[in-house]
Amino acid sequence: MDTTTLAAFLAVDLLLVLTPGADWAYAISAGLGGRSVVPAVAGLIAGYAGYTLLAVAGLAVIVASSPTALTVAGAGYLMWLGRGMLRGPGAPTASEDVLASSRGRIILKGAGISGLNPKALLLYFSLFPQFIDTADSWPVAAQTGLLGTLHMTACALVYLTVGVLARTVLKTRPAAARTVTRTSGAMMIAIGGFLLVERLAG
Repeated sequence: MDTTTLAAFLAVDLLLVLTPGADWAYAISAGLGGRSVVPAVAGLIAGYAGYTLLAVAGLAVIVASSPTALTVAGAGYLMWLGRGMLRGPGAPTASEDVLASSRGRIILKGAGISGLNPKALLLYFSLFPQFIDTADSWPVAAQTGLLGTLHMTACALVYLTVGVLARTVLKTRPAAARTVTRTSGAMMIAIGGFLLVERLAG
């Protein structure tokens, strides 16, 4: 895969990862709970690892059979997410504490939060195909695995930062999350529209 494709993927992926949601809330609750955020983030990443394995196993057939349909679906999904964020932007809240008493339970809960999130499934099976080139020298499975690894790395870095800085960020800068949400929403609509026009025009 070329560096331009990977850079484009990371740009879009970071917009999604930086958007407050269930993962943010769990990382924040871990930080506010006074415990290490590492087990919580490890659990979240474990859920995405499962999706990555699923995508590696299934995307080869899906991409080869209907690349245009998946690109249109992915672009539409980005625009739908962006519209939702612009209509109702808000800051994430630590609505619940991390109640698990052991590292293992914290990890399992994190895996459940990310693994059972329907948005994650749409992310992997709608967004990834837009950055996979069936004519590339890399097999589709290898390209999918690389994109999944980049996504998990981005999640780990962002969620660790969110958890560690939760106390100070939420108490002193509550408007920051709202700004990130609005900006991400507008950019997702723009990127989704560009991908849609590019695919239909081609």
